[in-house]
Amino acid sequence: MVRRQFESYLDKVFGFADLVAALPEGRTHPLHPWRKVFDAVFLGSACQLATTHRIEFESRAGVLSKRIGPLSEDTLGYAMQRQDTQSIFELGCTIAKRLKRNGVLGSQWARGRVVAAVDGIEICSSYVRCCDTCLERKVERKVDGEIRECLQYYHRVSAVTLVSTPFPVFLGIRFQRAGETEVAASLDLLQQLVGQLGRRFIDVLVADAIYLQTPFIRAIELLDLEWVMSLKDNQPALLAEAERLTVAPAACQWSAGKDNFSLWHLPEVDWPVADRMVGVVKTDRVQKVKHVQIEKIGALRQKKKEEVSVPSTNFYATNVNLGAIPPQFIQQLGRSRWTIDAAAFQTLTTDCHLKQPSVHQDVALVVLTMIRVLAYTLMMVFYHRQVRSHCRKAPPSFCEVARCLALALFTPGPDTS
Repeated sequence: MVRRQFESYLDKVFGFADLVAALPEGRTHPLHPWRKVFDAVFLGSACQLATTHRIEFESRAGVLSKRIGPLSEDTLGYAMQRQDTQSIFELGCTIAKRLKRNGVLGSQWARGRVVAAVDGIEICSSYVRCCDTCLERKVERKVDGEIRECLQYYHRVSAVTLVSTPFPVFLGIRFQRAGETEVAASLDLLQQLVGQLGRRFIDVLVADAIYLQTPFIRAIELLDLEWVMSLKDNQPALLAEAERLTVAPAACQWSAGKDNFSLWHLPEVDWPVADRMVGVVKTDRVQKVKHVQIEKIGALRQKKKEEVSVPSTNFYATNVNLGAIPPQFIQQLGRSRWTIDAAAFQTLTTDCHLKQPSVHQDVALVVLTMIRVLAYTLMMVFYHRQVRSHCRKAPPSFCEVARCLALALFTPGPDTS
């Protein structure tokens, strides 16, 4: 870890220090330049420090004291509140372009395609308004033993993440605004990304059933994107037609481990709401899992393990032209959407403290979240490309690498890479 220091890797591969130095300053006469503030938040996020208060402590007498120096929590919030969010968004797009140029985004299973998933996540909620851009909703909760309707304030973020790569790579995030749906926010984010990255950066977009709407589908097809969406009961006519056409036995069956799969491929199914034909793939999965039952025999309890079969059915709608590619590819694309939930959002929430808005001001919260996501992405690149790939024994975990980075920042040594 000391031999391949994080910052040295970023500078050699991305020219990261020069990119950060080129970010505009949002204040007129700052005591601490924006680059110093950015480095403090970025390295603090890479070391998985939970709050700006913790970053303040570590910059005074902890792991950031030698690299950054003293910075107050108020200084961090004041600087981020006056920073341009577009410049940080463009920084993330520049990193994504260099990742693709360096061949990091390639994968075997995606057949040369770059697959991205779009989804939304709620990052915080409160019964007290914290900033002018807080979203509002009415919820019921128990107050003094009575169920009351209360006004709750919250923030939601839409994110586009590459899921065809060996590890998730965030391309960008966007905060949902008042009166705006998650689908509308995600579409605006996709349009911004296409404007920054180009039309052929992303080949296939995968998403949940909430995105299977006619306006959204038409808009992303104008961006030259192929798509695979989960098909559920929010499109009842299309789902009913797909169920009617798949009553016959499956033409394709296979096993993977203890799971058995059956697949139906419908190249053209009428979608009456959109007045068009789309492809549909149906998969039945029978998963064998072990259940533990506790039987009470007198005063004793005995555990009994048994293997049971758990069936599940999924429908996917798509406009992907398979050609000679087997239809199992659509099932792989559809299942890849879970990467954004099971890997990206999960790690960001549990390890990188996505849901701790320690600077809750309208612009500062956006800047803090964007820097956290950027730090997660670059740490993930470093972890897989420089740590796991060089380990001869069992590799350390992602959290262990973050702790090693903090130790390396506290005791810097000569660069021997």
